[in-house]
Amino acid sequence: MKKIRIFYWIVTGLFLLLMLFSSISSLLAPAQAETFFKDLNMPSYLISFLSVAKILGVVAILIPGYPRLKEWAYAGMIFDLIGAMYCNYASGKTTAEWLPIIFFIALAFVSYFLYHKKTAPVSR
Repeated sequence: MKKIRIFYWIVTGLFLLLMLFSSISSLLAPAQAETFFKDLNMPSYLISFLSVAKILGVVAILIPGYPRLKEWAYAGMIFDLIGAMYCNYASGKTTAEWLPIIFFIALAFVSYFLYHKKTAPVSR
């Protein structure tokens, strides 16, 4: 059980740092984020909304307890990542530009799976 907790925090920490980095960088460098969104043919008003939503999702996953809130946070982040991958694909970006997002999606799923594994009741 201790190994699962350690692995959970490593994977989840990496996943949450990546999500936090992407949201904070969008808020701190709005011109770059706006250029990126224009390349994807997306409205720039989504930048602040998605950034704040990701930060709230990171906080929700880190706060102990509130299992339903964590479920929603994981779901929201997965929707965000899948949407980002699709938008990159649909806007004509090369596979090399959007395929790495699968790594983030995999981290999210592993984190989610380990969250349930570590919170499952121990049977003896």
